[in-house]
Amino acid sequence: MPSIDVSTHATPVAADLGRLEALPRRVALTLAELRFLAALAGDAPLPFDLSEPAPDALADRLGQGRTGTEDQAYAEALATLHEPADSLTRRGLVTEGVGDAGVLGALGLLARPALALDLDVTAGGVRAKAWHRQSGAAVATLATSDGIVFELAWFDVAQWPDELARVAVVPEDVELGPSQVPDLLDLPYELLDGCGEAIRTQRSDLVPVLVAAHTGQVTDGAGEPVTEATVAPLVNALLVETRGRLRVLAADVAADDVSVVGVVSWLLLADGWRSLRAHQRGAERRVEVRRVVPSDLAPLLAPVLSEVSA
Repeated sequence: MPSIDVSTHATPVAADLGRLEALPRRVALTLAELRFLAALAGDAPLPFDLSEPAPDALADRLGQGRTGTEDQAYAEALATLHEPADSLTRRGLVTEGVGDAGVLGALGLLARPALALDLDVTAGGVRAKAWHRQSGAAVATLATSDGIVFELAWFDVAQWPDELARVAVVPEDVELGPSQVPDLLDLPYELLDGCGEAIRTQRSDLVPVLVAAHTGQVTDGAGEPVTEATVAPLVNALLVETRGRLRVLAADVAADDVSVVGVVSWLLLADGWRSLRAHQRGAERRVEVRRVVPSDLAPLLAPVLSEVSA
């Protein structure tokens, strides 16, 4: 996942936190409009790098490689966008060359936050990227799934948990059903990693060998060992049922040097999300796989944010 970049080489318009708290809003902007408004906001840096040609820069930030045909289609789509000054004026977001104070404040907060979250979500073949930035009692977010249309939002920090849950909502076109993976499973990282590599390289014959080497080390929700005959199907289901991923990178960016970063990872299985929590049991690295729902994202992020901002 890309590293958080909150460059402060420019001097963006300072966010009016009081205004951001009082007027929660959500605005759809094209890339051209977003760039235009960022310029009005004191050349506020955006969470992705626009120094490169837009298709390449956004493809990198979204974690997607583009083919030549996709590059051409992307460039053609950008070419059809309305001239930003005119479209923003018609929408009332720019008046006599001055940008809407709320929008400029949100862009200022995106540029100079205290805490930063980069969210990367894949589900049903669609990949979306969201950037959440917080300072004091205000939060500003930017999100896109295609690098052409973006959603800019700002709201009081009390509304942040709902906005985080919104990111994790599974799209309606992703069909969910039963899963072979229980609500809670705890297993050695070495076993999970080894089985994953065996399946990826079409050496599924190695899975029983790896399972036998970790007899009694896989536990269920009650903390009881899972029988060896059951472990292989469970691990296999955990790997082959995957329909999407969610990863959150969190950092305290109030200082110039971003030295502490936390990560939260979820996996979308046949019946919904599972959180993946790395932990130690003695000298052994382990992974807890727990069933979660979108509203669990904020509570699971809370200790991570506390750690990175300590």
